Amino acid sequence: MAKPTLDQWRMFKAVVEHGGFAGASAAVFKSQSTVHHAVQKLEAALQIKLLEVKGRKAFLTESGKLILRRAEFLIEEANKIESVANTLSEGVESTLKIAVDEVFPQPILYQALAKTSELYPLLKIDLIESVLTGANELLNNAVVDLAISSVPIYGISCSKLTDVEFIAVAHKNHPLNKYEEQLSFRDLKQHRQIVVRDSATHTNQDEGWLGADMRWTVSHLRNSIDMVSQNLGYAWLPFDQVTHLINDHTLKVLNLEQGITRPLNLYLMCNDVDRLGPAAQEFKDQLTAIIAAEYD
Repeated sequence: MAKPTLDQWRMFKAVVEHGGFAGASAAVFKSQSTVHHAVQKLEAALQIKLLEVKGRKAFLTESGKLILRRAEFLIEEANKIESVANTLSEGVESTLKIAVDEVFPQPILYQALAKTSELYPLLKIDLIESVLTGANELLNNAVVDLAISSVPIYGISCSKLTDVEFIAVAHKNHPLNKYEEQLSFRDLKQHRQIVVRDSATHTNQDEGWLGADMRWTVSHLRNSIDMVSQNLGYAWLPFDQVTHLINDHTLKVLNLEQGITRPLNLYLMCNDVDRLGPAAQEFKDQLTAIIAAEYD
């Protein structure tokens, strides 16, 4: 006896969803007799009754309810397989790998990823957070397709995305915020500075002014923000990521004579723009468009 086919399962499901053979016929673009015959063959193969017809309506039997739950999983998985095959046949990459400097504004990044995923729902995203030249190293080693970094690489596709403003801050109760006069860099040298370590394995380039004799070096920007928020030191931090802490008076901007803020340019880079897959190109375009709209 022939085993049930995927088409038979789909027609059976359509009959249930549309309440009868006429509705299912229109939904699957098959004749009513074809749908009826498919369900009959399915029942014969399984040797159980799946549907009871009352008038023009078809109702599930108890066995049919159980079988439908399993069939829905089978149909869903088959649809996924077909979608993957279609994606691969169109030349769309299955995974997009991106290295992003931790200072890049997260709302913009997430919005670009979401819009790209809407067009390529089967695309897997591999996002690697980096610091300073960490993204460059990953791109040079072909670990990622795209890199967002503050250190441009010349000789490849490299375009400026935006700039991030860093601001000198400390906890509201930090001794530096007790000074009545403006602070000099000499004043800063007497207190602990929190800096972020370069995430590249073959470089040693920490961020910001490094003039403090007392210095704690951390691997992630979020650690730096947490430590400054807990009055463990001062730091230059991305303004957009600490605005809420300044507004709620957890942090206070240092009253420096100079250098309260400093801009950091961010660049989008890839080894060869012509070799980017459709999804990577879409993400690149979305990111550029969102930034243009954000800062227009």
